[in-house]
Order: sequence, then C-alpha cells, then structure tokens
Amino acid sequence: MASQSQGIQQLLQAEKRAAEKVAEARKRKNRRLKQAKEEAQAEIEQYRLQRDKEFKTKEAAALGSHGNSAVEVDRDTAERMGRIQKSYHGNKEAVLGDLLRRVCDIQPEFHANYRVAG
Repeated sequence: MASQSQGIQQLLQAEKRAAEKVAEARKRKNRRLKQAKEEAQAEIEQYRLQRDKEFKTKEAAALGSHGNSAVEVDRDTAERMGRIQKSYHGNKEAVLGDLLRRVCDIQPEFHANYRVAG
C-alpha cells in the first residue's frame, strides 16, 4: 500500500511539475506575443512617419509651384490694372465730351419707318 501511495505522490508531483511547465510556457508565449505586438506597432509608426514625411515633401513641392503662380498672377493683375487706369485717365475727357455733345445736341428727325397716317 505504501508503494501505491508513493506512486500516487510521484504522479501528483509530476502532474504539478507539468502544470508549472505549461504555465511557464504560456507566460513566455504571452511575453513573446506582447513583444511582437510592440515591435509591430513601432514598425507601423515608423512607416507612418516616413509616408507622412514623403507626403509633406510632395505637398510642399505642389504648393510651392502654386505659390509661384499666385505671385505671377498678382503681378500680371497689377500690370493690367495699371494699363486700365492709364487708359481711363487718358480717354476720360474725350469720352465725357462726346457723351455730353450727343446728349445736348439733339437734332430731331423722323425715323425711317415712321408713316404719316392719312
């Protein structure tokens, strides 16, 4: 009977050691998974930063050329406005004189399509 009790004790101890080994293996597995997840997150963040940097570079290049266009458009607009102002000041008196002459010098006459009823 003692040998049976001793055999059972050995089996229980072996089962306990096996359970400890399984628990330790689970802990190692969880640590490895956590470490792999952290490494993946770091790699994702690094990739995101790289792509963001590339995007900013392309965006700056696109907006930079757009900025030059805006300056060119502003300069062209100022030049055209100057020509329009010059033309206005040069022709103002002549246009006003012609307009006043046409309004004030009325020469009444019948229209070509007017018919006298009768």
